[in-house]
Amino acid sequence: MIFLGLSRKAKLLFTKFLMLVFIAVIVLWQFSPIQAQLIQQKSNYALHIQQNFNQSAFYPIAKIPSISFYKPIGDWVGRLILPTQQQLQDGLDWVWMEVQYAPPTAQNLVGKIVRLEWKKNKNLLALGKAVTRDINFTPEVIKSQKQGNIHPFRLNGVHHVGILRSLAGANPDDETIVVLDSSTIVDANQEKSILQIEREPVLATGRFYGLVKIIKPIESQYKTSLSPEPKQYNDHFLVQHYNPNSNNFDGIEETIRIPQQVIDSRNFAPSSSQQIERSPAGEDGWYIYGAANAKGVFTVRALVPSSLLQIKPRQIIPGKELGLNYIQEVNWQNTKKNKGQFNTVLLKPGETQNSLNQSISTWQEGNKAIVLHLFGGIGGRKAEPLGVPYTITGHFAFGIAEVVRDEFTNELRFETKYHQIYAHNPDGIIAGTHTWADYMGNLQRGWLATRPVSDILIKFDPVTQDYDFDGVKLSPLEQFQQQLQVTMARYRVGDGTGGAIVSPATSCIQDASQALYAAILTIKNQVTTTPQIQTWIRANPNHPQTLRFQQLVELGQSLEQQLTPLGIVRADWQSQAGILAGTGIGKTTKPFQDGSIWAGLTTWRTIMPRLAHDDLAAIFLKHGATMQVLRTNQVGGWESNITPIAPTALLGQIKIPFTNISPLSILLNRTLASLVVPRLKDWLVVVVMLIIYSILALPYGWKFGFLQIEFWSATWIDKYLLILRCLFLPAIIEELLFRVFLLPHPSEIINWFQWALWAIVSLLLFILYHPLNAKTFFKAGIPTFYNHVFLVLAAFLGIICTVAYTLTGSLFAIVLIHWIVVVVWLIVFGGIRKLDNNQKIQNAKV
Repeated sequence: MIFLGLSRKAKLLFTKFLMLVFIAVIVLWQFSPIQAQLIQQKSNYALHIQQNFNQSAFYPIAKIPSISFYKPIGDWVGRLILPTQQQLQDGLDWVWMEVQYAPPTAQNLVGKIVRLEWKKNKNLLALGKAVTRDINFTPEVIKSQKQGNIHPFRLNGVHHVGILRSLAGANPDDETIVVLDSSTIVDANQEKSILQIEREPVLATGRFYGLVKIIKPIESQYKTSLSPEPKQYNDHFLVQHYNPNSNNFDGIEETIRIPQQVIDSRNFAPSSSQQIERSPAGEDGWYIYGAANAKGVFTVRALVPSSLLQIKPRQIIPGKELGLNYIQEVNWQNTKKNKGQFNTVLLKPGETQNSLNQSISTWQEGNKAIVLHLFGGIGGRKAEPLGVPYTITGHFAFGIAEVVRDEFTNELRFETKYHQIYAHNPDGIIAGTHTWADYMGNLQRGWLATRPVSDILIKFDPVTQDYDFDGVKLSPLEQFQQQLQVTMARYRVGDGTGGAIVSPATSCIQDASQALYAAILTIKNQVTTTPQIQTWIRANPNHPQTLRFQQLVELGQSLEQQLTPLGIVRADWQSQAGILAGTGIGKTTKPFQDGSIWAGLTTWRTIMPRLAHDDLAAIFLKHGATMQVLRTNQVGGWESNITPIAPTALLGQIKIPFTNISPLSILLNRTLASLVVPRLKDWLVVVVMLIIYSILALPYGWKFGFLQIEFWSATWIDKYLLILRCLFLPAIIEELLFRVFLLPHPSEIINWFQWALWAIVSLLLFILYHPLNAKTFFKAGIPTFYNHVFLVLAAFLGIICTVAYTLTGSLFAIVLIHWIVVVVWLIVFGGIRKLDNNQKIQNAKV
């Protein structure tokens, strides 16, 4: 009403004012997020480290739990301490370590601070030199740090940072707990004792661990100022220890504490103890990792379900075809529905249904396995934001598992260590070697309770067993672990920038794959440059070791094809491979990272963790490897606000309604897979297929008068334009539609019968497409495209291209066949005249 009473000029001014206010609101809304990013955000690590139970000082070293029910987590357990800024100037790779547990012969060192350094070893010095960096933070890293990611800021500006210092300085506080193996030696001749090691310390949680059954929570009531009602805190639990005499959980009862972690920036806690006594994963007990607090109460810092690590699987799947189907289809099915559940599955490609009972003997004490680790996403009411639209990227890592004798039950179980190539993050997860308890079971930052996880343990003797060629040693597993160690050290310092930044070309999966490629190249180089190995192999062609080595060579060829699908090796991958391969590459040039889009495309099969995880598992299975799959879906205490989501390929969340089919993801992967550059044998396939087509098509076409030698009398320019046009349509377009899109790529084939059905469908559609095209878009095709001879020749072409695609897997090969056939028909066998005549008839009708 007031507006109606205003003058025309006032109305105009008032309208302008409202428009300005509207524009100002829009501008503030658009730019406010950018301003917010400039404010220092608190990391999840900072939020959790404030809790006293997440600090090492909360657990007095002198408080040792009963040795009857608790065991130390390693031969040596200690807390890394970064040297002072002045001490860091010496450019050497040593750190301090507070000894929290030591072997019986070194008990005098417990509670003391000692110097931790490398043994004087030529290979260790070369390895350390390869990854030593001067650290200077870039603007991108400083920005990332302000956004809440943990970067090694205590090392910023420090020169010659090596493996040990990058570990000790990775997080803001000296809270990194590690275990050292039995090869550690003590030098007590100095003012401070020195521990010398030959293997990188393993990141761990706790000091001791036990095996218990969680019986029930012990409730304590506290009044809060916000509510008159008592609130229950169930962080103390009654547990019963495992009794080795009865092989049951009827040992002594004890009260332990499983502290509830605080809610962090994700709006939920990283773990929960709610209803943990009801968890299906605890049916065979829990390994509890931690230490006693000042009151002597054992406080849990990590939980590991015993049943998950047992070698006896819950399910056994025999045969290669069923195994491949499980990896690619079944493994992640019903992830959301199975929240809180776990499963263990043994895949035996050479097994039959009748011999399943003997499968348990697959695993023997001391056996080792390569681990493919993959985790998925977090959904539900408090879902994590997607980094890529309609895609759950997840995270990939390699690891090594060993079959060990359990210290409590005396039964065999798996002991896994992850080699985590992990970008800098808000949780303080360090790129390095982690125990299962530290990476998965840690209550502060582990993923057991919040994400779905798949660990595939691969037992393949050609990889996991060492070779001895008349005194020349070769260890594929050791080479692989060394390359992973190099990559992890580079990640901790970001190759000197202070930050490992994720891109399509540089990520957990891309750089883990780089380490695998470098290991393959190292072994190849060692074999080719050591005549003694080649002589031994030639002299012992039927020796079991020779046959095993031949399997290793065949596996390496398959992995190389997977890691470099376009046949192009990235320069940055070669730079790291040269460090330990002895190729000369990397001796004068530091390894580097290429984050360009082109680099990512040349290794496209290892851009998405889910695709690489499934592909690598399938390759090993096809070569005869035995696998045990350990699957968890947010296991442990119950958190109702989150749900597990399976990882996907790119755009994998876009599915056909009521199915599990992701069409865009499938088409994209098949297209990229088809871009493999043909090798010599593939070009030979092209030649042979063209010869076969000529033998079939020429007599048939001449018999019915459809084909006649009739050269097209046009200018060279017209001929070149026609040839160029035919490359795109029909050659490229039709081969994409009818071969690449419709047919599973040869590397994807699981069931040849199903593939044959798709091939028939593809061929029928290819034949029907021509008359339909003439009817709708290409009128010049009438009546040629209706001619039965033409359709038979098209069928011949479709069959030839299908066979060629199956043999080569290359779009280039089938496009070339299609292109040559069409161009020769048009220019040499009168095809252009037929289409021109048809066009004139159509124009006359019009």
